[in-house]
Amino acid sequence: MMGLRILLPVLLVFYLATTVFAQSSTPENVCETKNGTSCEECLQNVTCLWCITTKSCITYPVKTILPPHALCPLNDARWGLCWMNFQILIITLSVLGAVLIIGFFICLFCCCKCENFGSQRFEAKMHRQANKLKTKQEERRAEMKQRHQEIRQKYGLSGQNPYSKFS
Repeated sequence: MMGLRILLPVLLVFYLATTVFAQSSTPENVCETKNGTSCEECLQNVTCLWCITTKSCITYPVKTILPPHALCPLNDARWGLCWMNFQILIITLSVLGAVLIIGFFICLFCCCKCENFGSQRFEAKMHRQANKLKTKQEERRAEMKQRHQEIRQKYGLSGQNPYSKFS
């Protein structure tokens, strides 16, 4: 099980590194050579963007995060999937990201609240046990005083303790 936990991230990093190096080694105008073809052929390369209105395959402008409207409108731009336009892709990813973040904070809040609730129960239990021990101790002290008093009476020492004035 532990080997799987280590192996999976290593394989993922290796796969991503090989993908990045394989795509960076390709010439920059690979996308432009697929102009006039189909969306599926264009999007086989991850760095390509398909524009429906111009039916052109364009290298994705990574410096501007979102493709500029002059290059291709977001409604007509396709990246990754031919059936989903870029605008819907952005909205979907934003909603999924927001749901994940909200879910994370809800779980964090619930875990902290439950942990505090559990510790409060534990503290209350410890407080009850401490009170119970204190009560038993007081009962034992009272019994000891009673026994000592009985012994004093038995031997006639029930008078005032001569040393009590020093304490």
